[in-house]
Amino acid sequence: MPGTKEIRSKIASVKSTQKITKAMQMVATSKMRRAQERMKLARPYARRMLEVIGHLTEANPDYRHPFLVTRQPKAIGIIVISSDRGLAGGLNANVFKQTLTLIREWQRQDVPVKLCLIGTKALTFFRRLGLPILANVTHLGDKPHVKDLIGTVKVMLDAYRAGELDRLFLINAQFVNTMTQKPTVQQLLPIEALDTEGLQEHWDYIYEPDAAGILDGLLMRYIESQVYRAAVENVASEMAARMIAMGAATDNAGKLIGELQLIYNKARQAAITKELSEIVGGAAAV
Repeated sequence: MPGTKEIRSKIASVKSTQKITKAMQMVATSKMRRAQERMKLARPYARRMLEVIGHLTEANPDYRHPFLVTRQPKAIGIIVISSDRGLAGGLNANVFKQTLTLIREWQRQDVPVKLCLIGTKALTFFRRLGLPILANVTHLGDKPHVKDLIGTVKVMLDAYRAGELDRLFLINAQFVNTMTQKPTVQQLLPIEALDTEGLQEHWDYIYEPDAAGILDGLLMRYIESQVYRAAVENVASEMAARMIAMGAATDNAGKLIGELQLIYNKARQAAITKELSEIVGGAAAV
């Protein structure tokens, strides 16, 4: 059995760790509330943009934008969003697992995969796999801004326009609730039709001054809005996962302190008993 001094040192170390995890839990809780507010503001705009763009796939314009045309897949691109820091439970691991599943599906069809990575954890993980990384951005912080994502996203869109990519997917952690965050896969390009039941058979929007200019700008804003929404949602998921993980770590530290305290009491009791036995033995010898 270890000595009382060693046990006291372990208890002090665990208590110090418990204070850190408790502080991290409180910080994550505070940041999660603000991240949820930003997420709620981003979702309606992104959802409405998705509806409008989804309707365009059923329109009959004179100009057909490349983002609306389905091509035979010869290469695909995947935008992966992760956190910059760890200590968030299995959040990043689940996103990476979903990404690897998608990569293997296309590789079985002999279709090469190219990546765009957002977040330090994604860059660190996928760099080791040897897959082509067309673009990456890290250290977006807890408040990602659209301007920080535009350059990275544009690289993938330019590759799609040039015919280097024929599909573009977005993978991120979706915030369901405080306890649940699940990885989701969304096809960004080519744009898929959505909710076309109420649309007329032959219809289109009215474009001013011309369809090419309007669609090009609108579709760029659409992609940016979807990636920004995913980045904001990923931050909310990260904070919720970290809050849960640090809460569990704090509870486990408390249990460990209790166990160590019990061991310490037994060791101290054994030491006292030994000392008493030695005193009694010495007195009897006299």
